[in-house]
Amino acid sequence: MKAGRLTPIAVLVALAALLPACGRVDAAGRRDLSGRNIRVVATTGMVADIVSNVGGRRVELAALMGPGIDPHLYKASEGDVASLTGADIIFYSGLHLEAKMADVFEKMRGSVVTVPVTRGIDESDLLAPPEFEGSYDPHVWFDVSLWMDGVEEVTAALQDADPSHAHLYERNARSYSSELEELHDYVRVQAERVPEDRRVLITAHDAFNYFGRAYGFEVLGLQGVSTAAEAGTADVGGLADVIVARGIPAIFVESSVSPRFIEAVRAAVGARGEEVAVGGELYSDAMGDPGTSDGTYVGMVRHNIDTIVGALLETERQV
Repeated sequence: MKAGRLTPIAVLVALAALLPACGRVDAAGRRDLSGRNIRVVATTGMVADIVSNVGGRRVELAALMGPGIDPHLYKASEGDVASLTGADIIFYSGLHLEAKMADVFEKMRGSVVTVPVTRGIDESDLLAPPEFEGSYDPHVWFDVSLWMDGVEEVTAALQDADPSHAHLYERNARSYSSELEELHDYVRVQAERVPEDRRVLITAHDAFNYFGRAYGFEVLGLQGVSTAAEAGTADVGGLADVIVARGIPAIFVESSVSPRFIEAVRAAVGARGEEVAVGGELYSDAMGDPGTSDGTYVGMVRHNIDTIVGALLETERQV
């Protein structure tokens, strides 16, 4: 690219700062959006689910990343940036999950309100894997009790943008939080059905460490916390050795990660004279199809725990 030339995305980002603010401005300098719906863009489906439940009809919501999309590798398109520049609020997960969009968010800050929904989580509750030196594991939504902190962040941001409907957002947040409390209890009870020595979860990448800590599972992933780095032959062989040595009965594929990684592990186990079942597909960095149960955060989490427990109990019966 020639020096001095801007990419189309850079041009759109620059134009965002020039867009006129819509709505009246109150005494504190905030835009008063009480006369229209709030235009919101959310990155992942999990973030969008919070916004939808808290914002209700007051929010016009666009979600950037649909089913099967890996947020670790996602790059904003020109269409995405156009949506972002027209938003009143951008909600994103944070903790470097949407790593390749960080520059876009940074350039838009000041012209559009940007809110990482994980910013209220206490650092002592975050996991810091060695391979992410200086950063935290971003997959906090798999501990339902931690993800509930995101509800508070979304609620506060909507109330700040639209104080005349603050009571509505508070009521919606209480209702949704109650649903998440029930979900947390459900996952815990289901997990306890599996004997402790068989609570081992093996997936393509380490998206489930918060899940493991919260619900008593040992978690082993092939690629580490991010999918940006490819797994090598030594990684596949090492994990296969662990599976054979410990008699682990089932491993799991993920909807947003190529199944070839887990299939390679399964083949390596077979080459060692043993068998391991693929226990099913889990949702990790993306939810299911819109309009389905798995297309909601609650449905996604229920699907995962039911799949994990069902596979491990089934293989236990076969032993």
